[in-house]
Amino acid sequence: MRSHLLNNTTAEQYRRTVTAGVERVAAKIAATDRPFSGVGVDELSPVVDAIDLDRPLGDATAALDELGEVYLRDAVYFHHPRYLGHLNCPVVIPAVLGEAVLSAINSSLDTWDQSAGGTLIERRLIDWTTERIGLGPAADGIFTSGGTQSNLQALLLAREEAKVRPEHYTRLRIFTSECSHFSVQKSAKLLGLGPDAVISVPVDSNKRMQAVALAHALEQCVAEGAVPMAVVATAGTTDFGSIDPLPEIAALCEQFATWMHVDAAYGCGLLASRERRGLLEGIAHADSVTVDYHKSFFQPVSSSAVLVRDRASLRHALYHAEYLNPRRMAEERIPNQVDKSLQTTRRFDALKLWMTLRVMGADGIGELFDEVCDLAAEGWKLLAADPRFDVVVQPQLSTLVFRYIPSGVTSPDQIDRANLYARKALFASGEAIVAGTKVGARQYLKFTLLNPETTVDDIAAVLDLISGHAEQYLGESLVRAS
Repeated sequence: MRSHLLNNTTAEQYRRTVTAGVERVAAKIAATDRPFSGVGVDELSPVVDAIDLDRPLGDATAALDELGEVYLRDAVYFHHPRYLGHLNCPVVIPAVLGEAVLSAINSSLDTWDQSAGGTLIERRLIDWTTERIGLGPAADGIFTSGGTQSNLQALLLAREEAKVRPEHYTRLRIFTSECSHFSVQKSAKLLGLGPDAVISVPVDSNKRMQAVALAHALEQCVAEGAVPMAVVATAGTTDFGSIDPLPEIAALCEQFATWMHVDAAYGCGLLASRERRGLLEGIAHADSVTVDYHKSFFQPVSSSAVLVRDRASLRHALYHAEYLNPRRMAEERIPNQVDKSLQTTRRFDALKLWMTLRVMGADGIGELFDEVCDLAAEGWKLLAADPRFDVVVQPQLSTLVFRYIPSGVTSPDQIDRANLYARKALFASGEAIVAGTKVGARQYLKFTLLNPETTVDDIAAVLDLISGHAEQYLGESLVRAS
């Protein structure tokens, strides 16, 4: 079995094995003509369940053959231009190269003695990002597994900075827009806050937090004897791509001495944009920021970070373990990233972004993100001019939320069912993938445009497919009712 270990004696076997895998994946990607096979759970589950994991194949070629049947054939391919579903991006090749390198070397970035140069590369990328945000000379941060973890750590720091004793955590309040990410509520629960901890602030017609409503909520919080722990502003909501009014929110946070966190998991691509950087005006005032490079920086999952204005606040995540990061190491100025992280063992995900910047540069990333934002603007025009659809808001980033409105049908519930059916039927066909959400109590569909290869013609074609599936449902419903 030692022959399967990667070391100096098996380097040539490693090269051959990985090359064979790369060739399989490259051939599959080149031949993929739709984002999904349309396979159902009931069809695929028996195939996976039938594999006896206690009987190894003993050969990488055989394992790759099997993988083609249980995964590659039926994977969801984000690189396809008609994948318009969730916040999943096609990935850039330099980042995939970085992924291959970091997996083979297998550095763990918790301590210097497990990573060395990897630690310095991650720290340089954190500095680069905080400089782009404008957080100032005392800024710092850490790579995380994703936006949910980044938001959790930011709110942990906010809770500790509020200086409230644990028995009074029920007095703490977090303010965020009604369109913000669910991880805010999840974090509040994990942090031991009360059931009423998260205050939902109304949004305007463009799905941006209303600063006036936030001011009123903060005033009411203080009047009731509660403590405004944090305001979570969103720079790119998951559904609408809307960006909250950051300068106004920053001013209110200063007025009420409240931690300002900006969830820029989606909108962080604007940091690399030469055209749209101004949409993030005010983010430099944040106490903490979440960025997901694996969204709008076109990186493989996972690649995220939480950044802070004052590195001293990261002490709230610090724990000294004698076997790992004893206090003397800090005194000796040995850079152990575990001192700042909620994780211990941690992948060198920063390498993917490093390779991307060294090959493409920030402008290259920004150009890709600008392309999908431009595409969303064209898609909005298409939807706004099409009487079959109701589109909710003009996009700031690259999402479009809309609803099929059949002529002659007035029942909102029936229209809901037609839209749900259309999404499900489209997914089962494999021809395209779209997302769904609710606006108010009604069912809507969503295009999340993160692929620069997607065209306006692709959008038009998918709209026709949606219309066709919805009309099929309504026609069959009419037949059943007659």
